[in-house]
Amino acid sequence: MTSTPPRELSVGVGAGGLATADMVLNIGPQHPATHGVLRLQIVVDGERIVRAEPIIGYMHRGAEKLFEVRDYRQIIVLANRHDWLSAFANELGVVLGVESMLGIEVPTRAVWARTLLAELNRVLNHLMFLGSYPLELGAITPVFYAFREREEIQAVMEEASGGRMHYMFNRVGGLKEDLPLGWLDRVETAIGSVRRRLPELESLLVGNEILIARTRGVGVLTPETILSYGVSGPIARATGVDVDLRRDAPYLAYGELFAPGGPGRVVTRSAGDCLSRLEVLLEQVHVSLDLAQACLERLRTLPAGPVNVKLPKVLKVPEGDLYTATENPLGFNGYYLVSRGDKTPHRLKLRSASFNNVAVLREMLPGQLVADMVAILGSMFFVVGDVDK
Repeated sequence: MTSTPPRELSVGVGAGGLATADMVLNIGPQHPATHGVLRLQIVVDGERIVRAEPIIGYMHRGAEKLFEVRDYRQIIVLANRHDWLSAFANELGVVLGVESMLGIEVPTRAVWARTLLAELNRVLNHLMFLGSYPLELGAITPVFYAFREREEIQAVMEEASGGRMHYMFNRVGGLKEDLPLGWLDRVETAIGSVRRRLPELESLLVGNEILIARTRGVGVLTPETILSYGVSGPIARATGVDVDLRRDAPYLAYGELFAPGGPGRVVTRSAGDCLSRLEVLLEQVHVSLDLAQACLERLRTLPAGPVNVKLPKVLKVPEGDLYTATENPLGFNGYYLVSRGDKTPHRLKLRSASFNNVAVLREMLPGQLVADMVAILGSMFFVVGDVDK
């Protein structure tokens, strides 16, 4: 846990000759359901935030050290958990890095199945924030619609993997097992249901006067700040930073999906405010459903075959190092793997998206009203477990 040194508070003379002083407020540590335990120490002058310091570490589990005493099959269960809304995507970074260092070529069916599951996981992640963000602004109804759609996708993810949140379905060399019989039909039905009903959720958000009043022009981030803090994902794209690793550094089947004429496209906005971040998230749900549908169609055309590669009983990765980055739902997720030829990683460093998304709060909160702080925090789309690791 980090500590913050005491600050000197400014003292001045306010209206009517009354002496005034800045006030230090602790926001948290608290657990607003989906985000995790975060503490903010802010200095306010009246209703205006003067300084802000995010204080992290309340959920720290030391995952990066735990990686070093578990073999390459066991570390997947740890990598799975830091962002509990993006579990399948978390697994991918580890297995892709290990496979690359081993020189393993994964079966085609596993590649397309992984891509399909990754996009379904992205929809689950975004629907959670599309429901929880209005809730933080005082709108109760959207979360019920968002969870209704989540349950459609959650059911097919759970059927395939056996896990509801922590899927543990990836393996080095492919997937744990083949997809269930008739599963593709059930996924297509779920995608169709979500597509058909998504306008009901959108109608509660798009054009909502209260939501627009709370979010338009609030919490503006500039491209320069985005780049200097390494912010990525929907938050960066809402500011006009057009970057997406699925297109820019393709992995799995994304090279084909994001090729000209394919269903993949990168959603951007230019205003960089809370409203833009919400709009990017909402549109990205539609794109991910398009990508999932394309993966379904490809899987239907592939012949039956293996979904994994047979591995030795004791798996040792050749000596060397490699950085593997993927486009997680919240931004760049990277694993830097250092191997000394053993069955456990010598080092495995995690670069999580949420860490940078939280770090930038110290830049964007000063100058904002205290009343707008919750609107800004909710629009930053972070999971504190992903920050603390």
